[in-house]
Amino acid sequence: MNTYVALCAIGAEKILGNEIKHLGYHLEGNAPGRVIFTGDDDAMYRANYCLRTSDRVYLQMAKYKASDFNDLFDGCYAVDWQDYFKKDVRLVVDKVRVYKSRLNSEHSIQSMIQKAIYKKLGDVWHITNLPESGAESDVRVYLDENEAQILLDTSGDALHKRGYRSEGGLAPLRETTAAILLQEMMWRRKTPLHDPFCGSGTIITEAVLYAHDVAPGLGRHFAYENLAIYSQKRAVEIKKQEASKIRTDVECRITGSDIDPAAVDRARLNAEHACVLAGRALQMIGSDAKIVRPDFIVSDFKDLRAPYEDGMIITNPPYGERIGEISQAEEIYRGMASLFTDFPGWQMGVITNQKKFQECIGKYANLLKSIKAGNLDTTLYIYKTPLPPKKKDQ
Repeated sequence: MNTYVALCAIGAEKILGNEIKHLGYHLEGNAPGRVIFTGDDDAMYRANYCLRTSDRVYLQMAKYKASDFNDLFDGCYAVDWQDYFKKDVRLVVDKVRVYKSRLNSEHSIQSMIQKAIYKKLGDVWHITNLPESGAESDVRVYLDENEAQILLDTSGDALHKRGYRSEGGLAPLRETTAAILLQEMMWRRKTPLHDPFCGSGTIITEAVLYAHDVAPGLGRHFAYENLAIYSQKRAVEIKKQEASKIRTDVECRITGSDIDPAAVDRARLNAEHACVLAGRALQMIGSDAKIVRPDFIVSDFKDLRAPYEDGMIITNPPYGERIGEISQAEEIYRGMASLFTDFPGWQMGVITNQKKFQECIGKYANLLKSIKAGNLDTTLYIYKTPLPPKKKDQ
């Protein structure tokens, strides 16, 4: 069994943990922005293909006490790095995180880890200088209370880069953050869903993938493909297994709108790309089934009316940080109070970093969830509007 570390937005550890358990792997613990779990060799492929809320998946190479640089070097040197790297590897110790440890110089720790790995590879392969002409492999180091954790990146590009987004427009929401919102709101595919500030369509597109059981990573490449432990045969087998789980027989009512026609065009194009990627995965297993595309319209949110008695709004309105001014964002928030009357019986989730959101909209949320989305500290405001009583049959 191997130990893996999946990274996520701070505040999403429980959601990611539930995803990992759903895949059948055992949770070992977590830290802010990290979830540790154990799994077999297949977990390297399956976690990267399937996890919706994880930013990266690392393979833990070592975990040991390191009170001084000798300990740090020896523990890293003891790893059989030659089993994981090809001889032309270009190694990068990309990040070091230190917390309450005697060794606290990130640069020095970075240099020592790189030195230990290159020394081990040189000794085993009997070469003085590695050519470094091949693909890059990234190593990350955590040093928590004098305990070193050495991690090897298996993802490459961050996992929010699903491969379907053509362009994000201004201040796009991360795909992983959109997936977190869907889980925090406990949205299910039978519930009508609408995003009145759809932007590039990320929330809606992630909802479509989730509703049809499409693993989000089926259309992209990963860093593990450059490792010596990579088995293309096994990766394809697992990819086909996940493709076979895609459902095209479900009926969903997933829609988005935006006042900007260009944004709606981007959203429609991104959703189309995502559905095409799902279609290619289905073709791998000999299926020509299609996923029904979501509907997008150009509309001011003030002109919208609920098309169904109950449903859910999940949205990411302008923050005023990168789009316009804060005063303009607050004016939008005040206008959003109309959604409560125009969508009676609907639940609503709004993510923003503006602390005055509740004051502006004039209604306090039933639940607040803190999520660190990218470099922004944001809050998800959850309004659990009670559903109206069902009419009795006459």
